[in-house]
Amino acid sequence: MSITKFAVAGATGRLGRHVVDVLTERGRQVVPMSRATGVDIITGEGLAEALTEVDVIIDVASWHASEQEAATEFFRTSARNLHEYGQKAGVAQITVASIIGVDKATTGFVAAKKVHEELLLSGPLAVRILRAAQFHEFVGQLLDWQQGDVAYIPALPTQLVACRTVAEELVDLALDPGEPAPGTPIPEIAGPRKETLAEAAALLGARRGIKVVGVDGSGMPDAEIAAKGGFLPSPHAKLAGPTFQEWLDTQP
Repeated sequence: MSITKFAVAGATGRLGRHVVDVLTERGRQVVPMSRATGVDIITGEGLAEALTEVDVIIDVASWHASEQEAATEFFRTSARNLHEYGQKAGVAQITVASIIGVDKATTGFVAAKKVHEELLLSGPLAVRILRAAQFHEFVGQLLDWQQGDVAYIPALPTQLVACRTVAEELVDLALDPGEPAPGTPIPEIAGPRKETLAEAAALLGARRGIKVVGVDGSGMPDAEIAAKGGFLPSPHAKLAGPTFQEWLDTQP
C-alpha cells in the first residue's frame, strides 16, 4: 500500500500539532481534523469530506478532563465514527496514540483509554497502537492546577517523554503498512530517564518561583499501581530524548 494522504484527528491539540508538523516536514499530504478546522469527530460534522482519499487516520484526539465516564463516552463515540466514516471513505488504517500501562488501569482517564484501545481494535479497519509515557508538557499542567507558591506533586515514578518525540514515532508507525506479527507486543515510546513527577516538577517550579513538595500520590487514580512502576515502559519500549531537563532548557 502506498500511503500518500493522512488525516490527523485532534490536530490542534498538544500532540496533534507536532504530528501535523512531522508529516508536513516529511512532505506528506495532511488533513488536520479538529473543531477549529470544521471537523467534529463526535458529531460527525465535516468528517466525511475530510476523509476523502485519505489512506491513514492518525488519532490523537483526547478528552479534556480526567473524569472516567465522560472520557469513556468521548472515546466510544470517536472510535465508532472514525471506523464508520473511515470505512466508507476507503481508509486503510487508524494509528492511535495511547498510554503506557493502560492495560493495568482500573479507574480514571487511563482506564477510559483502555476502553478506547479495545473499541478501536474491535472495529472493521486495521488499527496500530503506540503507547507513550506521560509527556514533558504534563508537568506544567500539574503545576497549573495548583494555586499559590507551593505545589504538592506526587512522587510517583515516570519516564517522561517529549510530545515531539512521540509524534515522530507515531508517524513512523503510521507509515508502516505491514501488519504486526502475531504475538508482537504493542510498541511503546518513553523518555531516556526514570524520575518522579515531583522531581521533574521541582525543575520547572524553580523557573516559576514555585516550591514543589513531593507527596505520596494517594488519591490519584491507580496511585498504588503507579507507585509500583506499573506505568513505566516495558523492556521492549523505545527510549528517546530529550530528557525533561534538556527539553526544559529549550522552552521560552
